[in-house]
Amino acid sequence: MGHSSAVWDCKAAIEKTKDLNGVGQVVLRNPQGASAQVSLHGGQVTSWRNEHGEELLFTSSKAIFKPPKAMRGGIPICFPQFGNCGSLELHGFARNKLWAIDDNPPVLRPNDSQGKSFVDLLLKPSEEDLKFWPHSFEFRLRVSLAMNGDLTLISRVRNVNGKMFSFSFAYHTYFLVSDISEVRIEGLETCDYLDNLCHRERFTEQGDALTFESEVDRLYLSSRKVIAVLDHEKKQTYVIRKEGLPDVVVWNPWEKKSKSMVDFGDEEYKQMLCVDAAAIEKPITLKPGEEWTGRLQLSVVPSSFCSENLDLEKGGF
Repeated sequence: MGHSSAVWDCKAAIEKTKDLNGVGQVVLRNPQGASAQVSLHGGQVTSWRNEHGEELLFTSSKAIFKPPKAMRGGIPICFPQFGNCGSLELHGFARNKLWAIDDNPPVLRPNDSQGKSFVDLLLKPSEEDLKFWPHSFEFRLRVSLAMNGDLTLISRVRNVNGKMFSFSFAYHTYFLVSDISEVRIEGLETCDYLDNLCHRERFTEQGDALTFESEVDRLYLSSRKVIAVLDHEKKQTYVIRKEGLPDVVVWNPWEKKSKSMVDFGDEEYKQMLCVDAAAIEKPITLKPGEEWTGRLQLSVVPSSFCSENLDLEKGGF
């Protein structure tokens, strides 16, 4: 506290530690007291706290933290697929792999590092990965925490292969909410969506906001760049800004599904909501040497500010 942004040392705001299983993790901090924690297992953000130290991401009390399982909570990275198809594991292998700290990160836009504490991670396929998904790639991930507490994830996937390949992708973000029945999502109105609870049948969102009273598992297509998740009880709003990620997954398992998941508490569906910035309906295709970038920026604002002043049409970074 008390640091001005001019003298704030971003390097001092980065701490490298290990979790209980000896897996490396990086903690980012800003001078106001906000923090973010990133595990090298999966390149997964496992915590994001505001300046008061309050956690903003949900993690199940029954989450299994031990590799090779992906942890139930935070922001797992789903790559090179979302869902379950073919020989790959559910949601792909990136969230189950050990990532390296990238010592030679790419030059990004100036504002992607200015005044922010950040870490760059790198994932390359192992020999084992190439047996199941025979494509050489470099996946670079930057996680940054801004002076105002915003959390940004920038993924860059490069094809270093001799042939073209395609993939789907999602930031599978678990938001912590006060009570799911008090939450609504704005910014998805009039979008078409595929409903996984109705054999992926296509519908159009009719309401002016999405509210929750039963299980939801939907893929919203070609959505706006800004989505807002309003939590009435906390009087706060999560603002999701995305680039290169046209789709949005909305998921809450509700009561019955919760009881069937070993790494999820029976009643925990009330305190969580997954809203994922994603590219699923139309997979991303990269020719040799091509690179794709997908950006996610998460902010928290008072709900009064959001509903009056937030322009859901504009978005961008």
